Amino acid sequence: MVRYFSEALVKEALPMRDAIGAVEAVFRELGEGGATNRPRQRVRIPGRMLHTLSAGSAALGWCGLKTYCTGRDGATFVLLLFDQATGGLAAIMEADALGRIRTGAATGVAADHLAAPAAETVGIVGCGYQAETQLEALAAVRPLRRVDAYCRSGARRRAFAEKMAERLQVPVAPAASAEAAVRNRDIVVAVTTARTPVVRGAWLAEGAFVAAAGGNALSRRELDRRAVRHARRIVVDDLPQARIECGDLAALGSGFDWSAVETLGDVVAGGRGFEEAGSALFESQGIAAEDIAAASVVYRRARREAALLPIGSG
Repeated sequence: MVRYFSEALVKEALPMRDAIGAVEAVFRELGEGGATNRPRQRVRIPGRMLHTLSAGSAALGWCGLKTYCTGRDGATFVLLLFDQATGGLAAIMEADALGRIRTGAATGVAADHLAAPAAETVGIVGCGYQAETQLEALAAVRPLRRVDAYCRSGARRRAFAEKMAERLQVPVAPAASAEAAVRNRDIVVAVTTARTPVVRGAWLAEGAFVAAAGGNALSRRELDRRAVRHARRIVVDDLPQARIECGDLAALGSGFDWSAVETLGDVVAGGRGFEEAGSALFESQGIAAEDIAAASVVYRRARREAALLPIGSG
């Protein structure tokens, strides 16, 4: 029987620590060659865009795809999960929350491998739902002492700081500017839809770990060239997808050496993590393998707790 998962059920069944573990495992599998990921494809029609990305994991026993339709009035996200053994459709999941959680989890995995073990201060630019899961994941992998957050709306950044301080039990302060939020922080996160850089290399501390998690189109940029050049190591979630979506790297032009770019799968599988006095950049486009890994957690937990809903119910 095909099972249906509402947004509420997905959120309940996907705690961040479990999402981080699953996403790390699938990146290890990608690095070892046991999983397959395909970059996002987009179909444009007047007023709408359909996005589809797919992956499969032999270790998890699942393959599937996430698809979503966007327009000026918002977006609708759906994930289809297929059983490797039977080829049958096992689940349909509403996937907005799942996408936010797995994106945060990917940054958590990258930070756990690439940020200094004692990293405790975070500067974040962006105060939306995606920013919430970014901080939640970072708090799961590092002993955070302080977070500074900036977005253009003063009311929104104050509300975000209050909400996240209560959730994480970590001091979170609204910053007066992007520079004030990220200057000399151990960890810097950009999670925006910006088309021009919001984080500048001149603000970054030596050895800082930077995660650019908002840009998944060549027209978007969150970091200036100096911020990208600041990194001694550049890591992406998927190289083919980064080549067609990562505006921060594409902005460096034909002189950029793609052969020096690592994937997070290579980092996790190879065990080459944080290097003393070395700064690292994680460019996150968001990939289907992360979705399948997160969906597997939801399916297992809900099945174990007998909480699955047949299609059409609830």
